[in-house]
Amino acid sequence: MQSTRRTLLSSLAAAPLAAAAPAPGRFKVSLAEWSIHRLIQQGKATNLDFPRIARENDCEGLEFVNTLWGSPTAGYIARLKKRMAETNTKAVLIMVDDEGQLGHSDPAIRRKAVKNHHKWVDIAAELGCHSIRTNMHSDVTPKSPAENETVLGYCADSFRSLCEYARQANLSIIIENHWGLSSDPDAVVALMKKVNLPNFGTLPDFGNFPPNVNKYQAVAKLAAYAKGMSFKCYFEGPEGAEDRYDFRRMMQVVEASKYSGYIGIEYEGRKLGELEGVARARKLLKDYGI
Repeated sequence: MQSTRRTLLSSLAAAPLAAAAPAPGRFKVSLAEWSIHRLIQQGKATNLDFPRIARENDCEGLEFVNTLWGSPTAGYIARLKKRMAETNTKAVLIMVDDEGQLGHSDPAIRRKAVKNHHKWVDIAAELGCHSIRTNMHSDVTPKSPAENETVLGYCADSFRSLCEYARQANLSIIIENHWGLSSDPDAVVALMKKVNLPNFGTLPDFGNFPPNVNKYQAVAKLAAYAKGMSFKCYFEGPEGAEDRYDFRRMMQVVEASKYSGYIGIEYEGRKLGELEGVARARKLLKDYGI
């Protein structure tokens, strides 16, 4: 079995596979709010505008970012739900940052971080999301396999607790490869196995890997536990092409997995304006058949 899996991963990292449209209905398209973070931070849009912007770009799903919100009061959430209803958009997940390190070495700090995430589980449930995206960041930077194992133990402690809380709301907790130890796909897979809960999974990001990591193999490994997919794009190559990876080859890796659901556009380039980058990403998906 191990040998067969290694062969599969190697083949996916080899020459590009033949292009073919995905099965009808297997994938839908969402927009990650980080794609317009500069517009929001510059005061040119707000989180309440996000549903409209997503719909104008033919994206049904909404992947919110908690740090781009206004005050998350009951009234604010009601207004946001009204905007979603008006635009016929659906909340998919909330990307949660700045709520503490779930992989911290101090158990008391980990417990506080877990509790800080509870409110976003509650808000995600109110909006109709299926998950919140979390981070496995730590105060420890591991430099050996043994230190990796120690940090993964800290993370597992937090994620078991957070998954138990989320389970009561029928929500999942998902990990994105979001730099640090999380950009090592083998470490993330090891964490999935340690926690071993049905509402714990991954959000593979096509771009967030260091140069020495084979992106196609890495996404293939993470896709086995995926509850979302992040189409990170930059369009900084010649004539605005995506040059950090081969988009069609990456989508073939996704299609070879068991994943079905939303493909989330996350534009992070600098050469194009944010809305132009989102539009280009959406066209790429349409041309692919999604």
